[in-house]
Amino acid sequence: MRVAFLGLGAIGAPMAAHLAKPSFELTVWNRTSAKARTFASRHGSAVAATPAEAVRGAEFIVTCLTSSAQVHEVVTSADGILAGIDGNAVLVDCTSGDPATSREIAALIANRGASFIDAPVSGGVKGAGAGTLTVMCGGDAAIIDRARPVLETFGKKIVRCGDVGAGDAVKAMNQALLAIHIWSTGECLASLSRLGVEARIALDVINGSSGRSNASENLFPERVLDRSFPRTFKLALLEKDIAIASRIAEDAHTPADFIQLAARLFSEARAIVGEDADHVEAVRVIEERAGVKVS
Repeated sequence: MRVAFLGLGAIGAPMAAHLAKPSFELTVWNRTSAKARTFASRHGSAVAATPAEAVRGAEFIVTCLTSSAQVHEVVTSADGILAGIDGNAVLVDCTSGDPATSREIAALIANRGASFIDAPVSGGVKGAGAGTLTVMCGGDAAIIDRARPVLETFGKKIVRCGDVGAGDAVKAMNQALLAIHIWSTGECLASLSRLGVEARIALDVINGSSGRSNASENLFPERVLDRSFPRTFKLALLEKDIAIASRIAEDAHTPADFIQLAARLFSEARAIVGEDADHVEAVRVIEERAGVKVS
């Protein structure tokens, strides 16, 4: 089975590594060609100079880029995916994208006789490495089933959420909840720290009670309390995802006060902590505003 993988970032590289096995004939492409060559030397894949070259002859094409806008560019550029895609191929876009652009890309792909599914993932670098990601799919059920041998190499939970764009929408709302949980947990712990309650004690109680979340159970104990703040997922990318969630709610004419507030707060945090900060470093902004360290 011939597979092309485009986008070897922090999440994409370990995902692609699961496809570097005898049952797949893997070709990789990355904007930074040195990264693609390094990957190939480690995993034995082929390297393409352009997206068109990467996808030519591939049955499945996996994209894992920063945004839907980047995917659109890689699809439509002169040496892009449309220039090389075969009519029976399936483009699996694992980018955390926006539904409207995914639908536009799907139409462009369909004009070449090929198929498209949006398939953003959740589980972070750790899940990508372990092959245990959750994959949220949007597209025709038969096409998703056809792509399962590829998806199952890096995904443990694979769910069809609806038509094209539905996977993107569910991922965006998941990210909005992540942001809300991080910010609200940070505010609660900052307030408790002001009262002299140790964060570890507070989290022990919260995590045995109804206020627990992934942020309180994992992110804060593993990244905040020890002040490590490992840079695994950029705050800037989370801000992008929340903005998508906010637009989805606006287009659906549904109330989204918390989502809109989270979008504003994380936009402010990005301006303060910078482009390279990890998403959990939003807590630093809360601490600065509260005049207390969560510890």
